[in-house]
Amino acid sequence: MSDTRKPPGSVEDACGRCAEAALFSLQVLDDSMEPEFPQGCVIVIDPTALATDGSYVLADDDGGYLFRQLQRGAEGWSLTALNRRFEAVALPTGLNTVRGVVVQRSGTRRSMHKRYD
Repeated sequence: MSDTRKPPGSVEDACGRCAEAALFSLQVLDDSMEPEFPQGCVIVIDPTALATDGSYVLADDDGGYLFRQLQRGAEGWSLTALNRRFEAVALPTGLNTVRGVVVQRSGTRRSMHKRYD
């Protein structure tokens, strides 16, 4: 019989241990969202918050998860990195891939802490 549990520390593991409406946190692992979210900072995600144009969101992406800024354009919704080296990802099925909205950023210093509404 195969083990279907997710590795400790994974998004699936974090989500599976808390109620669907509970906030959860993740660490930013790359520079795709710099300068607003430096590599290594911690983001707090609210799975019940309303995702709107300009929100920072966590979304499903081809078997994984993607942290990007949600944008609405003439062609529909897309996920855009703040770092221009990363390409935007179209959301042809709309917002149903969004798993939560970033509501807070924490860092190594108090001056790095920020809330998002």
